[in-house]
Amino acid sequence: MRSSNPVFSRRGFSRDNGYAQFDAQQHQQAGAATNPYATNPYATDPATGMPQAAPRANAMTMDDVVSRTAMTLGTVVLTAVLAWVLLPVKPESIGTSYGIAIGAALIAFVLAMVQSFKAKAVPALILGYAAFEGVFLGVISAAVSTYLGPGVVVQAVMGTMCVFASVLFAYKMGWIRVTRRFYGFVMAAAMGFMLLMVANLLFSVFGGGDGLGFRSGGLGLLFGAIGVILGACFLALDFKQVEDGVTYGAPREEAWLAAFGLTMTLVWIYMEMLRIFSILSGDD
Repeated sequence: MRSSNPVFSRRGFSRDNGYAQFDAQQHQQAGAATNPYATNPYATDPATGMPQAAPRANAMTMDDVVSRTAMTLGTVVLTAVLAWVLLPVKPESIGTSYGIAIGAALIAFVLAMVQSFKAKAVPALILGYAAFEGVFLGVISAAVSTYLGPGVVVQAVMGTMCVFASVLFAYKMGWIRVTRRFYGFVMAAAMGFMLLMVANLLFSVFGGGDGLGFRSGGLGLLFGAIGVILGACFLALDFKQVEDGVTYGAPREEAWLAAFGLTMTLVWIYMEMLRIFSILSGDD
């Protein structure tokens, strides 16, 4: 099962790739022929359900994922704060501010794509992506806070944190089961959502205004809510990939890819939350 995240989908911890083809009940028959990590120490004994050996020194752990994610998200937050303070959005220079935001977003996108096509995680690329993504978020957030209301950004941050905590809790409780059907549904919905957003962007560029109206009013709220729900589904997929990576003994450096993917998903959710609260603030 591959994640919806472009990082995980190419080199993730899914049952389609080398890390996760291991099945506890087939371990003795399959061996290393089906999975290079089939003899990993996280594999459980089919009879006892207990680990077969002590963890390898270079195997990815949950602590590795947490620490790398903290570094990546910390970079996003730090550069966002610096951009907010050092690049204030003023009426006379709003065009320059938006130009900086778009430029930072494009650089972040390029770095993300380069990392996605790398065979291994490159921390410099991941942290570079986080830094430029933070600049983009800082400028956009400052603009929203200045022209729509100072409480909007705080609401979006709190909303993102609540979604993350809720999905993590539901996933750990077993209320969300990531299956192939779940994955297929999320991917189909995400593709349709992205196509509509691209169409809306093209109509707004060539036709002016808000295009098809997906970013304002009632439709904007509806599609913002759909975007948040999709982001929550992506989080569940990402949690599954991380869990599989730890379970099947993925190399420690793969924790950077986990951090990268989780950061991308949280940025997605934050932007959708920002859209929702911006529309609600404008309606007041």
